[in-house]
Amino acid sequence: MSYDKNNIFAKILRGEIPCKKVYENKDVLAFHDINPQKKVHVLVIPKGEYVDLDDFNNKASDKEIVELNKAVTHVANLMGSKDKGYRALTNIGSDGGQEVPHLHFHLFGGEKVGKMVE
Repeated sequence: MSYDKNNIFAKILRGEIPCKKVYENKDVLAFHDINPQKKVHVLVIPKGEYVDLDDFNNKASDKEIVELNKAVTHVANLMGSKDKGYRALTNIGSDGGQEVPHLHFHLFGGEKVGKMVE
């Protein structure tokens, strides 16, 4: 899968599509999913053009890697999910269920998340 500069997250980052922002810094944006699967469902994305976690880990700067990881924890705290638990999930490739070719973490919480894989 190659990076598509017109994917929905690229459009959100460019301000072409609005989002309900939870957190933002120079390297990361977090916003509510438009089709939430749990009480808390937030997406955390890097601002750089990275297809998936493999692409990100191979091409991102150390600072970007640290900022994305810290943002996942920070957003879980902001959403009140850190104490009772949450799931951070990223899909990689078609077999992994990735639909948008831009790295993104789903943060699920606010209730029992359930099984990992059915």
